[in-house]
Amino acid sequence: MTAIIYAWVCRLQNDLRGQDLVEYALMAGFVAVAGGAVFPTTLMPGVSTIFSKINNFTAAAASQGS
Repeated sequence: MTAIIYAWVCRLQNDLRGQDLVEYALMAGFVAVAGGAVFPTTLMPGVSTIFSKINNFTAAAASQGS
């Protein structure tokens, strides 16, 4: 059993699939956090209003289809 776990760990250590995806996810997270920190609080009510309007528009469009 120990040999199987050791072989699995060695194989996992050398496996580089998904490395790019993790790097891009980390970069996107960094950009999101930095963007949130840079936005002054005076802009946030305007951004919130825009998202509220988009939400109302999409909700109205979704109710038209049913």
